Amino acid sequence: MAKEVAPEDTTRKAAYDLWMKAPNPMVTLIKTIDVTGLVRYSRKNHMKFNMLMEYCIGRAASEIKEFYILPVGDKLIRYDRIAIDTIVRCRDGQIRYCDLDYCGDLYSFEIEYNKFIPETAEKCISRDLSEDRMVIGTSMIIDTVIDGAVGMYSGVFNNPFIIWGRYKRKRLRYYLSLSFQFHHTQMDGEEAGRFLELLQREINSLKKSPGKQKANNRLPENREEH
Repeated sequence: MAKEVAPEDTTRKAAYDLWMKAPNPMVTLIKTIDVTGLVRYSRKNHMKFNMLMEYCIGRAASEIKEFYILPVGDKLIRYDRIAIDTIVRCRDGQIRYCDLDYCGDLYSFEIEYNKFIPETAEKCISRDLSEDRMVIGTSMIIDTVIDGAVGMYSGVFNNPFIIWGRYKRKRLRYYLSLSFQFHHTQMDGEEAGRFLELLQREINSLKKSPGKQKANNRLPENREEH
């Protein structure tokens, strides 16, 4: 569910006054994270790397209250659920977006990912859950290793957005550089930095989880994947 909240009833009142009418209120942080555990977990359990990344993003974001409040137009909207959005290259050559509900369960998330990403690519129709979920955007540039990316501010979408490319190997470890863009009204650098630290923690903890049976409706690898 989504509902409007008064800025003075949140911890974002000062940020609202400072940044809601700023010409460019977006901030971008760039960080390299160790994804060795994620790569190994992906291979061991035959699960897609990008799907696991999005799941860990959802787990980390769900622990930070600022992710549940988003500036929309000139209002602050509070949500009680999070969704992860994926940019999908469709069969007509154009891109669409596909929102996936984050419920906290890896195997439920995997089922959604393996169902709706190929469906979006085939039907060329975006899947939108933004009406009642705070959506975190993601985009994978899998053709190259990137050091970072700075997204544009359209003035329409204020959602946090994460971009990454291919992971790179250094000796026996794997590393991934990503950029995290967020609206300064939604959070400050402190919360954004904590999110990135939590993301690393979730990736590290995932590698300690025991392997489980694969989801029943697993679909073939899609072209968005490493």
